[in-house]
Amino acid sequence: MNQVLRFQDYPEHAAALIDAAVAAVEPGTAVSGNMQRDGRSLTIGHEIYNVTEPGRVILISVGKAAVPMALAAAEILGDTLTKALIVTKKSARNWGLEIESAPFIIHHSSFQIFESGHPVPNEASVQAGTAVLDLLTQTTGSDLVIFLISGGASALLAQPLVPLADWQRLTQALLASGCTIDELNCVRRQLDEVKGGGLARAAAPAACASLILSDVIGNSLAAIGSGPTVFTKETPAHALAVLKRYRIEERLETAVWQRILAALDTPPDANPTAPPHNQHLIIGDVGQAAAAAMTKAARLGFIAQILTTHLEGEAREIGKVAAALAKDAPPGRCLILGGETTVTLQGQGKGGRNQELALAAAIALEGWPDRAIISFATDGEDGPTDAAGGMVTGETAVFAASRQLNPTTHLDNNDSYTFFQQLETKIEAEAMSLPHHHIRIGPTGTNVNDLLIILTYPKQMRNDE
Repeated sequence: MNQVLRFQDYPEHAAALIDAAVAAVEPGTAVSGNMQRDGRSLTIGHEIYNVTEPGRVILISVGKAAVPMALAAAEILGDTLTKALIVTKKSARNWGLEIESAPFIIHHSSFQIFESGHPVPNEASVQAGTAVLDLLTQTTGSDLVIFLISGGASALLAQPLVPLADWQRLTQALLASGCTIDELNCVRRQLDEVKGGGLARAAAPAACASLILSDVIGNSLAAIGSGPTVFTKETPAHALAVLKRYRIEERLETAVWQRILAALDTPPDANPTAPPHNQHLIIGDVGQAAAAAMTKAARLGFIAQILTTHLEGEAREIGKVAAALAKDAPPGRCLILGGETTVTLQGQGKGGRNQELALAAAIALEGWPDRAIISFATDGEDGPTDAAGGMVTGETAVFAASRQLNPTTHLDNNDSYTFFQQLETKIEAEAMSLPHHHIRIGPTGTNVNDLLIILTYPKQMRNDE
């Protein structure tokens, strides 16, 4: 489609691409597209289950997308559903899915809901873990347990082998260390009873089927939600290697560290019981979100390309890479990268990985015209902030400097949120019609990593603004 691309339209283009990406991984649609029922015959993926009495169908939905996934599954299962337990974030109430008013909950007394802590587990996370394990240990060989797993499950559902306070301190230390999500989950699998196949072990001898919305690069089943239904060959030595690699001992009190070491020294169950049937099905991932954004970009008139869906690295360094790509790309291009970066905290500021990436990109892109860089989390939440990410151009750092805002100082203090907030305050105070730099889309109800989008525009079009 031949359309005139104008740099001044980049905010509208960014919004359209974000909407397309998030819509492509809507949790309810992902579930209904992979689960069908015909009478007492239930098809999940390519597997068929006969859900006849006296066997029961039990639904366990855990993660940031737990509510919409459960809504879709409950509608399909209908009267075959015996019991359901949902574990989600409190922000689920902001998704237009008011928990108390959901019809299937009002009319189905067997539903139980927990709203737990994230990214650091809380007491509700442990209570949810206990409730799930208690329910699963009652299953028989005639039952079917359907697990709906999405991002955030690792924190929302917990049964740690150390006191909760120690578990929270360890989680906080790992989150601040710059370790990857795979490394974090390796530690979690060795120190939490519900992870690393713990739920499948508890459900045996019932058959298990897991429908998974992936928030992990590469879709490693053991990494998504720390693999609650996936058995691995990891040992405590693997977790200890991660802790030593990031010098976690130095971030914890001695007593806490000693209790963690003692828990890792506990001999594991050498022969864990596994369910006779344990199906796993990825129903949505960052690749689908990236593909939808690429399709939308082409319709808008860009030459669009997905460069990778395996983006990893320190956010501020990836920001420099994004700026370099923007500088080299010809006009009229949309470059899309999917994945998830990390932030090693060195300052005391406020922000998130996508905002930090965007701030670093703004510094590196300073003075380059007709280019925009957008970095956002598909769940709508970037760090402990109300923003999903940041959007910058080659003019962002120039504008900030002219208003006595130093982007480098804010970056050094991991204070990207404050930088963009102050920038927007300056814009509003001067009654300027400039686009916002913060991306605010609110909690989306889905979670499939982050997207980094680079847009370039024909230079001559700026002369017509």
